Amino acid sequence: MIQFEKIDTIGKITLNRPEKYNSFVREMALILQKKLEEYTNDDSIRCILITGAGKAFCAGQDLKEATDPDGPEIEQIVREHYNPIIKKIREIEKPVIAAVNGVAAGAGANLALACDIVVVSKSANFIQAFSKIGLIPDSGGTYFLPRIIGLPKAAAIMMTGESVSAEKAEQMGMIYAVYEDAEFDAKSLELAKSISQMPTKGLGYTKRLLNNSLNNSLDEQLDLEAEIQALSAKSEDHQEGIKAFLEKRSPKFTGK
Repeated sequence: MIQFEKIDTIGKITLNRPEKYNSFVREMALILQKKLEEYTNDDSIRCILITGAGKAFCAGQDLKEATDPDGPEIEQIVREHYNPIIKKIREIEKPVIAAVNGVAAGAGANLALACDIVVVSKSANFIQAFSKIGLIPDSGGTYFLPRIIGLPKAAAIMMTGESVSAEKAEQMGMIYAVYEDAEFDAKSLELAKSISQMPTKGLGYTKRLLNNSLNNSLDEQLDLEAEIQALSAKSEDHQEGIKAFLEKRSPKFTGK
């Protein structure tokens, strides 16, 4: 259902139900939650890369499970499957990259948008498919998408259920970069490797500040910046960065 691979200091997660477009079932969601928790506590992991196997990134919820009379009810699915995943992605003070290799629909689209950096293959697309079956966007979609692209565009995309191409997503500022299909895997991994060698502690603090900026006033954010900057200045990576600058060499960060 999910493949895990450690590549140097990268924790790579591959959603692996290609025959079902990597749609989620309960077991798969709980496995992902557990692994994200492990990566949170593993200091040797300095960047997390999430991608999909086959032609899709993730088609969201497996509707066969959602409509099974003996399966979990829709509120249980949202509260127990997706909400913990989205919260963990935002709470992990390490960079999380979504490498969207194909269609990202429903909860799959919103899982990607909850990540810190989103890169996509040229043939990928995003679909807020909920309106097509009479549901509302969940998995943080109504929180993140309006903040990323603005309320009017988010409302239109969610209500029409239109497919947003990789190029259009880039134009709207929904994602970071589009890579050609043939070089997508290599480019995504190259980005993750670069990020994993940066000062992880500082990147984690940056993520904490960005999370808080979504709700803080300017005064609150300025105060928090001062507080977190003081913590950053005490990190080993900051000391290494200063030393490398003075010695006119490239820094060697350890994530501490």
